[in-house]
Amino acid sequence: MEENIAILIADLSGYTALTETHGAASAADIIDKYIQIVENCLVGDSTLKERKGDEVMIVSRDPDLLLATAGMFLQNISREENFLQIHGGLHYGRVLKRNESYFGSAINLTARIAAKASPGTFWCSNEFISRITDRTALRLESKGRHRFKNVNEEIEIAELANEHSSYFVVDPVCRMLILDKTTAVRHLEEDHLFFCSQACFDIFKKREAVASFHPHN
Repeated sequence: MEENIAILIADLSGYTALTETHGAASAADIIDKYIQIVENCLVGDSTLKERKGDEVMIVSRDPDLLLATAGMFLQNISREENFLQIHGGLHYGRVLKRNESYFGSAINLTARIAAKASPGTFWCSNEFISRITDRTALRLESKGRHRFKNVNEEIEIAELANEHSSYFVVDPVCRMLILDKTTAVRHLEEDHLFFCSQACFDIFKKREAVASFHPHN
């Protein structure tokens, strides 16, 4: 059966870096917390339909409810110490529903939009935005027209950004959020750089040393 739905696809920004830095156990803990956050952010009929690793797909018949869900994501994740930023895409289109799974070009396009979104943002297609009834509920900023793989025409994109980004800094090694700078490790020369642990700081210092030894690499 085919139907029109609103689609949200999102994943964690920096998940690979965190896994490589802190190991599989920490990565698994992040996923457990992530799913808990996802479930607590679902608004109205928004439903977590699929999860593959750190990627989630959420669907709703109401774009307004899915936009509210995305806003909750950004807000709640920005309050989590030592977590990761999220980025994703929002689209509206026709899909085929079979055996409780969804198929179709609308799903593929949503994934491609999500992949282009910067950390801490959701990119929304014009098809999605055109079906929002209250565009004042959350601040959306036009990002112009963009091309996506296997899509003939450029697509107008609007961005939903994290308005709480000033409340945290990001560890440059493992990409985790640092809310409490008093408990973080601070770079000795670069006052704006903070690290979740001494281990991350040591990795950063080694990278600095390698970069200074091979300045043209």
